[in-house]
Amino acid sequence: MTSANNINKEVIKFTKMHGLGNDYIYINCMSRMPERIPSLAREMSDRHFGVGGDGIVLICPPTTPDAHFTMRMFNSDGSEARMCGNASRCIAKYVHDHINPSLNPINLDTLSGIKVLSLNIADGEVRSVTVDMGCPEFRPSAVPVASDLPQVTEHPVSTPFGDYRVTALSMGNPHGVIFVESIPALDFDRLGPYMERHPMWPDKANIEFARIINENEIEMRVWERGTGETLACGTGACATAVAAAITGRTGRQVTIHLRGGDLDIRWDEEDDHVYMTGPATEVFEGEYTRNKI
Repeated sequence: MTSANNINKEVIKFTKMHGLGNDYIYINCMSRMPERIPSLAREMSDRHFGVGGDGIVLICPPTTPDAHFTMRMFNSDGSEARMCGNASRCIAKYVHDHINPSLNPINLDTLSGIKVLSLNIADGEVRSVTVDMGCPEFRPSAVPVASDLPQVTEHPVSTPFGDYRVTALSMGNPHGVIFVESIPALDFDRLGPYMERHPMWPDKANIEFARIINENEIEMRVWERGTGETLACGTGACATAVAAAITGRTGRQVTIHLRGGDLDIRWDEEDDHVYMTGPATEVFEGEYTRNKI
């Protein structure tokens, strides 16, 4: 009876990790991919009936000789995302702790290209990870955002909750950055999903609400596409830093204060790349069992 039951079950080993509270379920797929991945993401991400998380991240073999690993990630609604800065940092820690502690830096292939992950290690522990996030993309067709302008900066948008100005760019996925005087004053739970699905975004977008503290610090809250509010968003922090710089609000190096903690963002003048530095934390390991079809 037991062996027959096991035949009809899929057992998935996983590691729960987070970057500043942006928590995902990490699955080592170097030897085998799980079945029905979008539905798996919905099942495992459920915080009441599953493991709980903002989505699942698959660590896969490289598909190009320039990469060491490939990342595929799926939001809690089952949709596939192109890139996640917090998840890439966690993959760097996972590789160091579970696969190859001597590999540094790590070239990680994503749907937004190869990202270079540099581990900052002290006493054998990964203290933080710096991710080369590449260049920001402003062309509307590449973000994507519906516009005939060469670049969407401080574009006025009227909503049922007030009028706002949106700066659109991609950091591997689409972002709309909105600078506000007060984040607590926002009708966040309605404004976030409204802006995520606004017709200006052909594929929806991540929406960042940011308050400038000074020329070196920004407070930010994020509504993520396909997930809802998360405690942190690495690509969103990068997009916010770039938007603040191009609108003259800050310099090119800032600390972003998110609900889950801080990220240090530097937009390099020489290579135009954005560099993100922050922590990665392992929470626990486990096994998830589901029925096969």
